[in-house]
Amino acid sequence: MRAVVWNGPGTPMTVEEVPVPRPLAGEALVRVAATGVCHTDLHVIKGEVAFPAPGVLGHEISGHVETLGDGVTGLAVGDRVVGAFIMPCGTCRQCAAGRDDMCEPFFEQNRLRGNLFDGTSRLARADGSRLSMYSMGGFAEYAVVPVTGLTRLPEGLPLEESAVLGCAAFTAYGAVSRAGADLSGRSVAVVAVGGVGSSVLQFARHLGADPLIAVDVDDAKLEAARALGATVTVNSRSTDAREAVLEATGGAGVEVALEVLGRPETVELGLSLLREGGQLVLVGIAAGAATADLPITQVVRRGLTVTGSYGARTRQDLPEVVRLAAEGAFDVRRAVTRRFPLEEAPAAYDLLDAGAIQGRSIVTMG
Repeated sequence: MRAVVWNGPGTPMTVEEVPVPRPLAGEALVRVAATGVCHTDLHVIKGEVAFPAPGVLGHEISGHVETLGDGVTGLAVGDRVVGAFIMPCGTCRQCAAGRDDMCEPFFEQNRLRGNLFDGTSRLARADGSRLSMYSMGGFAEYAVVPVTGLTRLPEGLPLEESAVLGCAAFTAYGAVSRAGADLSGRSVAVVAVGGVGSSVLQFARHLGADPLIAVDVDDAKLEAARALGATVTVNSRSTDAREAVLEATGGAGVEVALEVLGRPETVELGLSLLREGGQLVLVGIAAGAATADLPITQVVRRGLTVTGSYGARTRQDLPEVVRLAAEGAFDVRRAVTRRFPLEEAPAAYDLLDAGAIQGRSIVTMG
C-alpha cells in the first residue's frame, strides 16, 4: 500500500510502498477513504510535540472495514466506519470510569511510543524496519484501528468528508460538553476558527448559544464562521477583541470562551473575554512546553474557571457525534473546504502551516 512516511522534524515526508498491516485481536483493518489534515500532526511534523520517527501520521479517518481481528463483535467486513483519534483500551482505570479521553495505555503506548496496546506497531517499511503509528496512522491506504476507536457511519453521510468526525467534530463536541450541556441563550466566544474552531461553532450554534462570537485574525475565516452560525465576528489583529466582545455582550463579557489554537497569546485573550464566573475551555495543543500568563488575583476574585479538553469519550461520544451529523447539527460537507490526493499530503501541511486553509482539509486515497 501507499503511505506517507514522516522521517522526523526538518526532513520531507515521503510517499512509500509499505506492507499492508494485519489486525490482531480486538482490531480492524480499515481501507481508508480519507484522512483529515490537523494542526496536531503539524506540531509533530515540526518537532513541537515529541513523537518517535519514522512514522505515519494522520489520526481521523473514514473508510470500510476490510478484515477483522480475533474476538471482534459488533462490526462486519464492508461496514462504513469513522475512527476517532483517541483509541481507548477499554479496560484501564480511566476507561473503566468512563474517561476514554484519559486512557492510560493510549497515552503511554501510542502518544509516547507510536505503538498499539501490546507495545508494538502494526506498520513497517518494505525492508521490515519499524514505523511508528500516530493514532492509527491514517495517511495510508489501509490502517489498523482498535475497534474501541471505531463507529459505524450511516449511509446518509458522505464517506470521505465524514473523516473529520473523528477529530475536528469529536474534539469540538468534547470541548462544548466541558462547557456544559445547556448553552441555550449563553454568550460564547470561540478564539481561532480553523478546523476545530469552526466545528465548535457548529455545535454551539446547534445548542443555541447567543451571542456566538468568532475571534480570529483572518477575515476569510471569519466570513466562513458567520456562515457556520457566528452572530458576531471579531478580527483581533485589527480590532481590540476585548472591547468588541464587551460591546456584543452589553459590557459583561462572555460566559464561555473556547480557545482552539494553543498559543499563549490566544489563551490569554480567551481569559480576558470572560465575565464574572465565566469559564475558559482550552482545546488547542501548544508547541513544546509553551505557557501562558495567568492573572491569579483576577481569576480568584472573579471566580473564573479554566478547563482543559482533550478530545472526547470515544465509546460514548463518537456515536453521538455521528448521530448529530446525520441529523444536520454538524455539516461535514461544509466543514471540509479542500481536498488533496495522498501524494500531496506534505503540501497540505505546508499550506496549513502558512494559515492558508480555512476549515478542515482532507487527504483522499482514490
